[in-house]
Formats: sequence, structure tokens, C-alpha cells
Amino acid sequence: MPDPHEQNKDIWDRLAREAYPLARPAGEKEIKNPKFITNPWGWIGDDVNGKRVLCLAAGGGKHSVLFALAGAETTVVDISPAMLELDRQQARNRGLDIRIVEASMDNLAPLEKEHFDIVIQPVSTCYVPDLLTVYREAARVLKPSGIYIMQHKQPQSLQAGLRPVGVGYVVQERYYRSGPLPQISGVNPVREEGAQEFVHRWDDILGGLCKNGFTIEDVAEPRHADFNAAAGTFKHRSCYLPPYIAIKARRREDYHAHDLRIVLPS
Repeated sequence: MPDPHEQNKDIWDRLAREAYPLARPAGEKEIKNPKFITNPWGWIGDDVNGKRVLCLAAGGGKHSVLFALAGAETTVVDISPAMLELDRQQARNRGLDIRIVEASMDNLAPLEKEHFDIVIQPVSTCYVPDLLTVYREAARVLKPSGIYIMQHKQPQSLQAGLRPVGVGYVVQERYYRSGPLPQISGVNPVREEGAQEFVHRWDDILGGLCKNGFTIEDVAEPRHADFNAAAGTFKHRSCYLPPYIAIKARRREDYHAHDLRIVLPS
């Protein structure tokens, strides 16, 4: 089995070159209404000016640009050089100072301990086998009382088939499993062709935060359901299987972040 980090890096490099919808920079629509991306649930307040914000696994020239335009001291981390090149281009074109770091979400060795006020992570944890390592790294780089806002692909959505069977959708993959999901080919509304993806159970998604220095403060399910949508479409499937979950967590004051950084060669 190929290394998931290398394989997923190659896949997202390809998707960035193909202008895949989730690999496109911020456009005028997002620039005019940045809160739709940066603060859809009102979890970080209205003012991020001067805040140190980490956009984790968020390359593509969207999150980093919107936070930088709002005055945040912004860092973006991604495993894909092509995705980060979009951030670099946008920063240059818009005259923004954005720190760009190529790294995996589960090894933030280049980043300082207890440095950030906010970590924002869009849907991405499905691409690493060990979710708890991601949480430990987020806790290490966040300041005490710092906010961690993340989205995950819901496990049940990853387990179920794409096409309706009878009145609903059938669970096809085991919940208790090791290794990645079978890869898919062709256009898929909930997965990326060629990527290695992993089902993370709820005890890791929620309990893992609590075990790694966080207190969960709020949860939201972004609504994509449309009961009038055609059967088999993303919006119809979302009526039965919410695809994502968003979580707001805060790093506890009493948590001692272990410095797990790996010394990088000079």
C-alpha cells in the first residue's frame, strides 16, 4: 500500500492543477462575504485583526487570503506544493504577507509551540490514518485557551454507497476497520478520486479532542440537504447522510503541550 501522505499529496497537486472546486482560490464572492468561509457559525467573533491564525491543511488560496485580508497574522500549512502555490500567487497578487509552510497536518515540526490564537481546519482529517496525532499537533501549536475549529467527513457518510437503494443509502464499509477505504474512480460528491481516505470513529473525533487537551464548546452540521433534489445527487444523499460535521474546541489552560517537533535537517 503506497504511503498515504505521498499519495494524497500527489492527488491534491493534480486537483489543484485541474482547478477542482475545492482547490480554487477565493473569488469575488468570497471576498465580499468572507464570513461564509472564515466564520460561518460565529465562533471566532467579528475581529481577527492582529490574531495569529493557522489555516491547517487549507492550501488553495482561499482561507489564508480571507484571514489575511481581515488583518490576521496568517500561516497556511498544506502537504501539497501545488495547493500552496495558489496561496503564494494570491498573496503576491493582493500584496498580502502570508507565511506558507509545506507540511502534513500530523507533523507540524516547522511551527512554534503555543504560537497561534486560532487554528482553522477545513475538511481534511480523512486523509491521515491517525487522527489523534493531528489533535496533539494542534494542541501543541495553540496558545492556552486558543480556539480550534475543524470540519470532518462524517464516518457514516464515508461508509455508505453513493447510489440510493430503495428509499435510502446502504452502508457498505465497516465502521471498525483498519487501513484506508477502497479507492474510487470517477466523479464522486463525497470523496476524491485516487486519494487514500480513512474512516475515523466518533470516539476519536470527539473523545480524541478531550484526551488531547481540548474542551468541546459547540458542534454544527453544515446543511446540504435538499428534499427536492434528484435521487443520487449530493443534496439528495445529504438528506439521509449529513456529509460533514464542524466542531469548535478550546485548548485547556491546564494542558501541557508536549514539544513533539522533529528536528529538521538544515
